[in-house]
Amino acid sequence: MRIKLPTMYDVAKLAGVSQPTVSRVLNRNDTSVPISDETRARVLAAVEQLGYRPNVAARSLRTQRTQTVALLIADLSNGFYQLLARAVQDVARKHDYEVLISSSDHLYENEKHFCEIVLRRGMDGVIMVPQRLSIHEMDHFLQQTQIPFVVLGRHIDHPRIDVVYVDDERAIYEATSWLIQKGSHSSIGFVGVPASLPPGLGRLQGFSRAVTEAGLTLDPRFMLEGDFTLEGGKRAAQTLIERGDFPSALVVINDLMAIGVILTLQEAGIRVPDDVAVMGFDDIPEATIVRPALTTIAQDPREIGQKLATSLFARLESGQSARRVLESPYKLIIRDSA
Repeated sequence: MRIKLPTMYDVAKLAGVSQPTVSRVLNRNDTSVPISDETRARVLAAVEQLGYRPNVAARSLRTQRTQTVALLIADLSNGFYQLLARAVQDVARKHDYEVLISSSDHLYENEKHFCEIVLRRGMDGVIMVPQRLSIHEMDHFLQQTQIPFVVLGRHIDHPRIDVVYVDDERAIYEATSWLIQKGSHSSIGFVGVPASLPPGLGRLQGFSRAVTEAGLTLDPRFMLEGDFTLEGGKRAAQTLIERGDFPSALVVINDLMAIGVILTLQEAGIRVPDDVAVMGFDDIPEATIVRPALTTIAQDPREIGQKLATSLFARLESGQSARRVLESPYKLIIRDSA
Protein backbone atom coordinates (compact mmCIF):
# COMPACT_ATOMS: atom_id res chain seq x y z
CA MET A 1 0.00 0.00 0.00
CA ARG A 2 1.35 3.44 -0.96
CA ILE A 3 2.15 5.70 2.00
CA LYS A 4 0.55 9.15 1.81
CA LEU A 5 3.18 11.84 2.28
CA PRO A 6 2.31 14.93 4.35
CA THR A 7 1.34 17.99 2.32
CA MET A 8 1.57 21.72 2.87
CA TYR A 9 -2.15 21.62 3.69
CA ASP A 10 -1.43 19.19 6.53
CA VAL A 11 1.29 21.48 7.91
CA ALA A 12 -1.01 24.52 7.72
CA LYS A 13 -3.83 22.65 9.48
CA LEU A 14 -1.60 21.43 12.32
CA ALA A 15 0.03 24.87 12.80
CA GLY A 16 -3.28 26.71 12.57
CA VAL A 17 -2.18 28.96 9.72
CA SER A 18 -2.85 29.35 6.00
CA GLN A 19 -0.93 27.50 3.28
CA PRO A 20 0.57 30.78 1.95
CA THR A 21 1.96 31.41 5.44
CA VAL A 22 3.61 27.97 5.46
CA SER A 23 5.06 28.74 2.02
CA ARG A 24 6.49 32.07 3.21
CA VAL A 25 8.09 30.47 6.27
CA LEU A 26 9.72 27.76 4.17
CA ASN A 27 10.76 30.15 1.42
CA ARG A 28 13.21 32.18 3.48
CA ASN A 29 13.81 34.65 0.66
CA ASP A 30 10.14 35.74 0.64
CA THR A 31 9.89 38.88 2.82
CA SER A 32 6.78 40.34 1.18
CA VAL A 33 4.66 39.71 4.30
CA PRO A 34 6.15 39.86 7.83
CA ILE A 35 5.96 36.59 9.78
CA SER A 36 6.07 36.68 13.57
CA ASP A 37 8.59 34.55 15.43
CA GLU A 38 5.73 32.71 17.18
CA THR A 39 4.04 31.82 13.87
CA ARG A 40 7.32 30.77 12.33
CA ALA A 41 8.04 28.50 15.31
CA ARG A 42 4.57 26.84 15.04
CA VAL A 43 5.04 26.17 11.34
CA LEU A 44 8.53 24.72 11.77
CA ALA A 45 7.32 22.53 14.66
CA ALA A 46 4.51 21.20 12.46
CA VAL A 47 6.98 20.54 9.65
CA GLU A 48 9.21 18.59 12.02
CA GLN A 49 6.31 16.64 13.58
CA LEU A 50 4.86 15.60 10.23
CA GLY A 51 8.19 15.06 8.48
CA TYR A 52 7.08 17.34 5.65
CA ARG A 53 9.46 17.94 2.75
CA PRO A 54 8.72 20.60 0.12
CA ASN A 55 8.13 19.41 -3.44
CA VAL A 56 11.12 20.91 -5.24
CA ALA A 57 9.69 20.26 -8.70
CA ALA A 58 6.44 22.05 -7.86
CA ARG A 59 8.30 24.97 -6.33
CA SER A 60 10.44 25.25 -9.46
CA LEU A 61 7.33 25.51 -11.63
CA ARG A 62 5.97 28.25 -9.36
CA THR A 63 9.10 30.34 -8.95
CA GLN A 64 10.87 29.49 -12.24
CA ARG A 65 13.92 28.65 -10.09
CA THR A 66 15.59 25.28 -9.58
CA GLN A 67 17.53 26.42 -6.48
CA THR A 68 20.57 24.83 -8.14
CA VAL A 69 23.71 26.33 -9.67
CA ALA A 70 26.33 24.50 -11.72
CA LEU A 71 30.07 24.59 -11.08
CA LEU A 72 32.65 23.42 -13.63
CA ILE A 73 36.18 22.98 -12.29
CA ALA A 74 39.27 21.84 -14.17
CA ASP A 75 40.43 18.88 -12.06
CA LEU A 76 38.65 17.40 -9.05
CA SER A 77 41.81 15.53 -7.99
CA ASN A 78 43.64 18.86 -7.53
CA GLY A 79 43.37 20.11 -3.93
CA PHE A 80 43.10 23.69 -5.16
CA TYR A 81 39.78 22.98 -6.88
CA GLN A 82 38.49 20.88 -3.99
CA LEU A 83 38.83 23.86 -1.64
CA LEU A 84 37.37 26.24 -4.24
CA ALA A 85 34.34 23.98 -4.73
CA ARG A 86 33.78 23.71 -0.98
CA ALA A 87 33.77 27.51 -0.67
CA VAL A 88 31.23 27.82 -3.50
CA GLN A 89 29.06 25.20 -1.83
CA ASP A 90 29.21 26.98 1.53
CA VAL A 91 28.02 30.27 0.01
CA ALA A 92 25.30 28.51 -2.01
CA ARG A 93 23.86 26.80 1.06
CA LYS A 94 23.52 30.14 2.82
CA HIS A 95 21.25 31.11 -0.07
CA ASP A 96 19.33 27.79 0.13
CA TYR A 97 20.91 26.55 -3.11
CA GLU A 98 22.57 23.29 -4.09
CA VAL A 99 25.60 22.98 -6.37
CA LEU A 100 26.05 20.53 -9.24
CA ILE A 101 29.81 20.03 -9.54
CA SER A 102 31.54 18.72 -12.66
CA SER A 103 35.23 18.28 -13.53
CA SER A 104 36.42 18.90 -17.09
CA ASP A 105 39.83 17.24 -16.61
CA HIS A 106 41.10 20.00 -18.94
CA LEU A 107 39.24 18.41 -21.89
CA TYR A 108 37.23 20.34 -24.48
CA GLU A 109 34.62 17.57 -24.84
CA ASN A 110 33.90 17.69 -21.10
CA GLU A 111 33.46 21.47 -21.13
CA LYS A 112 31.00 21.15 -24.02
CA HIS A 113 29.15 18.31 -22.25
CA PHE A 114 28.84 20.48 -19.13
CA CYS A 115 27.18 23.20 -21.22
CA GLU A 116 24.73 20.67 -22.64
CA ILE A 117 23.85 19.40 -19.15
CA VAL A 118 23.16 22.95 -17.96
CA LEU A 119 20.90 23.56 -20.96
CA ARG A 120 18.96 20.32 -20.36
CA ARG A 121 18.56 20.68 -16.60
CA GLY A 122 17.86 24.40 -16.44
CA MET A 123 20.25 25.66 -13.75
CA ASP A 124 19.76 29.10 -12.20
CA GLY A 125 23.40 30.16 -12.63
CA VAL A 126 26.84 28.94 -13.67
CA ILE A 127 30.37 29.20 -12.27
CA MET A 128 33.08 27.95 -14.60
CA VAL A 129 36.82 27.46 -14.85
CA PRO A 130 36.89 27.38 -18.67
CA GLN A 131 40.12 26.41 -20.39
CA ARG A 132 39.09 25.15 -23.82
CA LEU A 133 35.89 27.02 -24.72
CA SER A 134 36.32 30.07 -26.95
CA ILE A 135 34.75 33.45 -26.24
CA HIS A 136 32.40 32.83 -29.18
CA GLU A 137 31.26 29.52 -27.65
CA MET A 138 30.83 31.12 -24.24
CA ASP A 139 28.72 33.88 -25.79
CA HIS A 140 26.55 31.34 -27.62
CA PHE A 141 26.06 29.38 -24.40
CA LEU A 142 25.10 32.55 -22.55
CA GLN A 143 22.56 33.51 -25.25
CA GLN A 144 20.97 30.08 -25.03
CA THR A 145 20.66 29.96 -21.25
CA GLN A 146 20.06 33.62 -20.35
CA ILE A 147 21.29 32.94 -16.80
CA PRO A 148 24.05 34.61 -14.72
CA PHE A 149 27.64 33.53 -15.43
CA VAL A 150 30.83 33.94 -13.40
CA VAL A 151 34.22 32.56 -14.44
CA LEU A 152 37.71 32.14 -13.03
CA GLY A 153 40.30 33.65 -15.37
CA ARG A 154 40.83 37.04 -16.97
CA HIS A 155 41.08 35.47 -20.43
CA ILE A 156 37.27 35.51 -20.62
CA ASP A 157 36.31 39.03 -21.68
CA HIS A 158 32.55 39.35 -22.06
CA PRO A 159 30.29 42.24 -20.96
CA ARG A 160 27.81 39.90 -19.23
CA ILE A 161 30.23 37.53 -17.52
CA ASP A 162 31.83 38.39 -14.16
CA VAL A 163 35.47 37.43 -13.68
CA VAL A 164 37.59 36.52 -10.66
CA TYR A 165 41.31 36.28 -11.33
CA VAL A 166 44.83 36.23 -9.89
CA ASP A 167 47.53 38.22 -11.69
CA ASP A 168 49.47 35.12 -12.76
CA GLU A 169 52.07 36.98 -14.80
CA ARG A 170 53.02 39.39 -12.03
CA ALA A 171 52.97 36.66 -9.37
CA ILE A 172 55.37 34.36 -11.20
CA TYR A 173 57.54 37.29 -12.29
CA GLU A 174 58.05 38.40 -8.67
CA ALA A 175 58.62 34.85 -7.41
CA THR A 176 61.12 34.01 -10.17
CA SER A 177 62.99 37.26 -9.53
CA TRP A 178 63.21 36.36 -5.83
CA LEU A 179 64.46 32.87 -6.72
CA ILE A 180 67.18 34.24 -8.99
CA GLN A 181 68.38 36.77 -6.41
CA LYS A 182 68.18 34.43 -3.44
CA GLY A 183 69.86 31.42 -5.00
CA SER A 184 72.31 33.07 -7.40
CA HIS A 185 71.08 30.64 -10.04
CA SER A 186 72.81 30.66 -13.41
CA SER A 187 70.22 28.54 -15.19
CA ILE A 188 66.50 28.29 -14.48
CA GLY A 189 64.04 25.99 -16.22
CA PHE A 190 60.28 26.15 -16.56
CA VAL A 191 57.67 23.40 -16.56
CA GLY A 192 54.50 24.82 -18.05
CA VAL A 193 51.55 23.81 -20.21
CA PRO A 194 50.64 24.70 -23.81
CA ALA A 195 50.24 28.47 -24.14
CA SER A 196 46.69 27.94 -25.42
CA LEU A 197 45.66 26.72 -21.96
CA PRO A 198 45.05 29.38 -19.32
CA PRO A 199 46.94 30.30 -17.23
CA GLY A 200 49.80 28.89 -19.29
CA LEU A 201 50.65 31.97 -21.34
CA GLY A 202 50.54 34.50 -18.48
CA ARG A 203 52.76 32.43 -16.20
CA LEU A 204 55.21 31.73 -19.01
CA GLN A 205 55.42 35.45 -19.82
CA GLY A 206 56.05 36.35 -16.19
CA PHE A 207 58.80 33.75 -15.92
CA SER A 208 60.44 34.82 -19.19
CA ARG A 209 60.46 38.49 -18.20
CA ALA A 210 62.12 37.77 -14.85
CA VAL A 211 64.80 35.61 -16.45
CA THR A 212 65.68 38.04 -19.24
CA GLU A 213 65.69 41.05 -16.91
CA ALA A 214 68.21 39.20 -14.73
CA GLY A 215 70.49 38.80 -17.76
CA LEU A 216 69.98 35.03 -17.96
CA THR A 217 69.20 32.95 -21.03
CA LEU A 218 65.94 31.12 -21.69
CA ASP A 219 67.54 27.75 -22.43
CA PRO A 220 65.20 25.67 -24.65
CA ARG A 221 66.62 22.47 -23.11
CA PHE A 222 64.99 23.44 -19.81
CA MET A 223 61.65 24.73 -21.17
CA LEU A 224 59.28 21.79 -20.69
CA GLU A 225 55.54 21.22 -20.92
CA GLY A 226 53.14 19.10 -18.88
CA ASP A 227 49.41 18.89 -18.34
CA PHE A 228 48.78 20.26 -14.80
CA THR A 229 48.86 16.73 -13.31
CA LEU A 230 51.23 14.87 -10.99
CA GLU A 231 52.07 12.50 -13.85
CA GLY A 232 52.78 15.45 -16.14
CA GLY A 233 55.39 16.71 -13.67
CA LYS A 234 56.94 13.27 -13.43
CA ARG A 235 57.24 13.03 -17.21
CA ALA A 236 58.89 16.46 -17.41
CA ALA A 237 61.46 15.50 -14.75
CA GLN A 238 62.09 12.17 -16.49
CA THR A 239 62.92 14.06 -19.69
CA LEU A 240 65.67 15.96 -17.84
CA ILE A 241 66.96 12.76 -16.24
CA GLU A 242 67.20 11.00 -19.60
CA ARG A 243 69.14 13.96 -21.02
CA GLY A 244 71.42 14.00 -17.99
CA ASP A 245 71.40 17.79 -17.94
CA PHE A 246 69.72 19.96 -15.31
CA PRO A 247 69.15 23.65 -14.54
CA SER A 248 69.98 24.80 -11.04
CA ALA A 249 66.30 25.63 -10.45
CA LEU A 250 62.88 24.83 -11.90
CA VAL A 251 59.79 27.01 -11.77
CA VAL A 252 56.71 24.81 -12.24
CA ILE A 253 53.33 26.17 -13.30
CA ASN A 254 51.37 24.42 -10.54
CA ASP A 255 51.96 22.47 -7.35
CA LEU A 256 50.78 19.07 -8.56
CA MET A 257 53.38 19.04 -11.33
CA ALA A 258 56.02 20.49 -8.98
CA ILE A 259 55.45 17.60 -6.57
CA GLY A 260 55.72 15.15 -9.46
CA VAL A 261 59.03 16.77 -10.42
CA ILE A 262 60.40 16.52 -6.87
CA LEU A 263 59.43 12.85 -6.44
CA THR A 264 60.94 11.82 -9.78
CA LEU A 265 64.18 13.74 -9.26
CA GLN A 266 64.60 12.19 -5.82
CA GLU A 267 64.03 8.68 -7.18
CA ALA A 268 66.93 9.32 -9.56
CA GLY A 269 69.20 10.42 -6.71
CA ILE A 270 69.02 14.14 -7.54
CA ARG A 271 68.77 16.26 -4.41
CA VAL A 272 66.17 19.00 -3.98
CA PRO A 273 67.11 21.82 -3.46
CA ASP A 274 70.88 21.12 -3.36
CA ASP A 275 71.10 19.96 -6.98
CA VAL A 276 67.88 21.45 -8.36
CA ALA A 277 65.64 23.92 -6.52
CA VAL A 278 61.91 23.59 -7.28
CA MET A 279 59.13 26.18 -6.93
CA GLY A 280 55.40 25.65 -7.57
CA PHE A 281 52.21 27.68 -7.81
CA ASP A 282 48.91 27.29 -5.84
CA ASP A 283 49.87 26.17 -2.30
CA ILE A 284 47.68 23.08 -2.24
CA PRO A 285 47.56 21.08 1.03
CA GLU A 286 50.07 18.53 -0.33
CA ALA A 287 52.69 21.28 -0.65
CA THR A 288 53.37 21.01 3.09
CA ILE A 289 53.43 17.19 3.07
CA VAL A 290 56.00 16.54 0.34
CA ARG A 291 59.64 16.53 1.47
CA PRO A 292 61.26 18.93 1.12
CA ALA A 293 58.19 21.09 1.67
CA LEU A 294 57.36 23.03 -1.47
CA THR A 295 58.19 26.69 -1.93
CA THR A 296 55.23 28.05 -3.87
CA ILE A 297 53.11 31.03 -4.88
CA ALA A 298 49.95 30.85 -2.81
CA GLN A 299 46.56 31.82 -4.11
CA ASP A 300 43.59 31.32 -1.79
CA PRO A 301 41.07 28.90 -3.33
CA ARG A 302 38.59 29.54 -0.52
CA GLU A 303 38.58 33.29 -1.14
CA ILE A 304 38.39 32.75 -4.89
CA GLY A 305 35.44 30.38 -4.45
CA GLN A 306 33.68 32.83 -2.15
CA LYS A 307 34.17 35.66 -4.63
CA LEU A 308 32.88 33.56 -7.50
CA ALA A 309 29.77 32.47 -5.61
CA THR A 310 29.08 35.88 -4.03
CA SER A 311 29.26 37.51 -7.46
CA LEU A 312 26.89 34.92 -8.91
CA PHE A 313 24.29 35.38 -6.18
CA ALA A 314 24.53 39.15 -6.49
CA ARG A 315 23.41 38.69 -10.10
CA LEU A 316 20.77 36.12 -9.16
CA GLU A 317 19.15 37.99 -6.30
CA SER A 318 19.60 41.67 -7.07
CA GLY A 319 19.52 41.62 -10.83
CA GLN A 320 23.00 43.18 -11.02
CA SER A 321 23.91 43.60 -14.67
CA ALA A 322 27.19 45.57 -14.75
CA ARG A 323 30.22 43.34 -15.31
CA ARG A 324 32.55 42.92 -12.33
CA VAL A 325 36.23 41.96 -12.50
CA LEU A 326 37.54 40.92 -9.09
CA GLU A 327 41.22 40.35 -8.33
CA SER A 328 42.30 37.84 -5.70
CA PRO A 329 45.68 38.25 -3.92
CA TYR A 330 48.73 35.99 -3.99
CA LYS A 331 51.88 35.66 -1.90
CA LEU A 332 55.17 33.81 -2.00
CA ILE A 333 55.40 30.99 0.58
CA ILE A 334 59.05 30.16 1.23
CA ARG A 335 59.69 26.57 2.36
CA ASP A 336 62.54 24.10 1.84
CA SER A 337 62.44 23.14 -1.87
CA ALA A 338 63.89 26.47 -3.04
